[in-house]
Amino acid sequence: MIDNTTLKNLGNSLSGDVFFDNLHKTLYATDASVYRKIPLAVAFPKNEKDIKTLIEFATKNKITLIPRTAGTSLAGQCVGDGLVVDVSKHFTKIISFDEKAKTVTVQPGVVRDSLNVYLKPFGLFFGPNTSTSNRCMMGGMVGNNSSGSTSIKYGTTREKIIEVDAILSDGSTAIFKDITSAEFIKKTKENTQEGKIYKHLFDELSITENQQEIKNEFPKETIHRRCTGYAVDELLTSDLFGGTSPTINVAKLLTGSEGTLAFSTSITLQLDELPPTESIMVCTHFKTINESLKATVIAMNHNLYNCELMDKTILDCTKNNRELAKNRFFLQGDPGAILMLEVSANTIEETEILADKLIADLEKNNFGYHHPKVYGADIAKVHYLRKAGLGALGNIVGDNKAVACIEDTAVALEDLPNYIEEFTQIMAKYQQNAVYYAHAGAGELHLRPILNLKKKKDVVLFRKITTETALLVKKYKGSFSGEHGDGIVRAEFIPIMIGDKNYQLLRRLKKAFDPNNVFNQGKITDAFAMDESLRYEIDRDEPTIETIQDYSDSEGILKLAEKCNGSGDCRKPVEAGGTMCPSYRATKDEKDTTRARANTLREFLTNSDQTNKFNHKELKQVFDLCLSCKACASECPSNVDIATMKAEFLYQYQEANGYSFRNKMFANNAKYNKLGSAFPSITNFFTNSTLAKKVLGVAVERSVPKLANQTLDSWLKKHHPKTSKKAVYLFNDEFTNFYDAEIGQDAVILLEKLGYEVKTVAHDESGRSHISKGFLKEAKQICNNNVAIFKDIITDETPLLGVEPSAILGFRDEYIRLADDKASAEKIAKNSFTFEEFLAKELEKGNIDTSLFTSAAKTLKIHGHCHQKALSGTHASFQILNIPENYKVTIINSGCCGMAGSFGYEKEHYKVSMQVGEDTLFPKIRNTPQETQIVAAGTSCRHQIFDGTKRVAKHPITILKEALHKFSKQF
Repeated sequence: MIDNTTLKNLGNSLSGDVFFDNLHKTLYATDASVYRKIPLAVAFPKNEKDIKTLIEFATKNKITLIPRTAGTSLAGQCVGDGLVVDVSKHFTKIISFDEKAKTVTVQPGVVRDSLNVYLKPFGLFFGPNTSTSNRCMMGGMVGNNSSGSTSIKYGTTREKIIEVDAILSDGSTAIFKDITSAEFIKKTKENTQEGKIYKHLFDELSITENQQEIKNEFPKETIHRRCTGYAVDELLTSDLFGGTSPTINVAKLLTGSEGTLAFSTSITLQLDELPPTESIMVCTHFKTINESLKATVIAMNHNLYNCELMDKTILDCTKNNRELAKNRFFLQGDPGAILMLEVSANTIEETEILADKLIADLEKNNFGYHHPKVYGADIAKVHYLRKAGLGALGNIVGDNKAVACIEDTAVALEDLPNYIEEFTQIMAKYQQNAVYYAHAGAGELHLRPILNLKKKKDVVLFRKITTETALLVKKYKGSFSGEHGDGIVRAEFIPIMIGDKNYQLLRRLKKAFDPNNVFNQGKITDAFAMDESLRYEIDRDEPTIETIQDYSDSEGILKLAEKCNGSGDCRKPVEAGGTMCPSYRATKDEKDTTRARANTLREFLTNSDQTNKFNHKELKQVFDLCLSCKACASECPSNVDIATMKAEFLYQYQEANGYSFRNKMFANNAKYNKLGSAFPSITNFFTNSTLAKKVLGVAVERSVPKLANQTLDSWLKKHHPKTSKKAVYLFNDEFTNFYDAEIGQDAVILLEKLGYEVKTVAHDESGRSHISKGFLKEAKQICNNNVAIFKDIITDETPLLGVEPSAILGFRDEYIRLADDKASAEKIAKNSFTFEEFLAKELEKGNIDTSLFTSAAKTLKIHGHCHQKALSGTHASFQILNIPENYKVTIINSGCCGMAGSFGYEKEHYKVSMQVGEDTLFPKIRNTPQETQIVAAGTSCRHQIFDGTKRVAKHPITILKEALHKFSKQF
């Protein structure tokens, strides 16, 4: 038994870190699979010396090391009860690059897409392309022999491996690369661990009977997606073992070995030239899956760069995802399947000819009912729709989920239609409607049964379906794992797939590499049971979780947390674009991901013995750096809305442990601002003093927003609105009223100039501050008050408009969960808009007189507020700022600004807040010419931009008001 003192001593001996607290063990107990194993500890080595120390420790204490990068494994490769070794934080360097040889050497923690960003200026890229390419890492791709959507053109990771530098089970190092047969024989005579490995390989594979058994039982050679077991068949190409090649490379054996043979520290890869510059994607629509598969055989005669499939289940999952719904533009009707067929050439004219020939061939064979062509940037949108399919499956409400167990089967292309037909018969026998998607052109479809693994009967079915599918794959001499690896879920079936003699050969091979079973035991050989150590306890009564917010759309907060399937979209780096997850991007710590927060909440809500299941310090730790940016509500394919769950956690936790003075001050900010606004100059002087900041726990480096000399409410009482046929209601939120009153005045003046009557009514504040600090009782009362005030006056004829995105968008989001009168709340939500949204809609209707605006030239760059991006979008801002005919407008791909309401003011969060800004936004603004106007709708964003760059950003409303002829400088 290894105690905490021993683990602490281990940590003290490393340059990196070792964590054995409950939080880290919880975070690393799961990956993207259905499994859960609590590890002994989690290590973050900084260098090779650390890894050697960990191997020595594991050998001495008879435990296993589980290597991990992004943790997106679907088969359970990354979970175990030993020591998880996460190299994703420190082993992230591109070591060397040889442009002439078209090779690159990287550490295992380099992200695939980030590598390609580095390589693009040289006209090169790493071809294999998984659906997780914006966060998966090269160590994981080598471990699984990943391939992805481009494999039909660029092959698999194994085909790109040149060299692997590794640490062996005895702590010695080895370089596995292409060597001659003579060099191989020479190595067999060395009295080292490496020499023993080479000798074992020579002794085993020199036996003719072994060679023949491998040829007879392994998958067909024409199936290039093969991850079943160890790739000993790859070594038979050597002239040492009956082949014709004068060289041999054991690195190809390590590829696909799931970290069970050695610990890779450096990987050298062969690169390809970038694809042709022009592409067209033909998105052919089919009525049935079977028709699409028969069409695939025809389509693959056309030199495709992609041949991917999405079925109706996947497509339906994208309907209710805010982000993915935007990418459904090419769909017509309700297809049973879509084939994404991409052709490429160096000119658009050549590419059009290729696309037309493809369509003509499909039509000649009566395949497909609609063949839309997709061009340019829209191709990436379709790719994203397909890639996000994996995560979107987690968006199925309830306990029935599309389970990854047989999703990785690969057969020869000519066998695919018949194989799928028989597979469908198996599914029908079990009354299953499986999910079909992905790599049709490579003979591999990701097939998933819909099961509830919380129930014993479905766990039994889990094994039965997997077993029958394994036998069917064997019938077609296919590979049970095409690219996702064996892991836990498929390793049990390797004897079926390759025969027991070959399986025993693999066991001996593992022993030769790893005699003490140090590396990732339970995977490939001597496997863990595929129906044990599941994420959920079987046939357990569901805990009752009382919440103040309504989570009925997910059947409760626990099931909302359970929507996270671990696909790790929240780990994508800054260069991948988007916003999620800003705190992870700043810290690179797993605990700061959306996945970590969802998994930790699920763990404690499910297994806590506390009366208040939210009352755990681990939950406080994991939610601490969440900025409540809402990006997860749209960018996470499963719509795991952490911001909503964080508010609930804060409420429940503070109910048990009390509300701090600072949180009370921030939550009740509007009340104190009302008092302070009586003497704004004095209040502003005091709140910006060092003493006041220290008392409030505000970072002394921060500039505190200043109260306006006159509140908007005071101005409105003196302002005489102009009557008009079209009336709108202004929601005078607390941020605009007290801080940004001039923007509120601009909004009224602008709307009136455009012919609208601006009405106001006495109402409560928005409740945004109360929600963000977890004061949900107060927020609920505010919500109910506002719903009662607006329910009879807000209609599609008289909409509610807001200046501050986070305030007005609360009507569309949190109010639905908080309101007692949900019907009225939903009615108000449908008619509540940001100013930009409203004006954009009116512009499209032809209701905006564009001649009222200046023709002077101006360049604008928009930074979108996080809630705006998640719940509304920035396109409306772009549309309205283009009303002045000579305004040049672009949207900054800026992520989160890092302020997030009070978050960026809090002294302990200041550094992270500024780092989030530095990740994307600040550098882009600093590189923007001074004459370019920065535009930001969010009050927090504008303050953060000023603190981080000393640039003044303006609200779009002010920009447009100043562009009116009456107010522009040229008049």
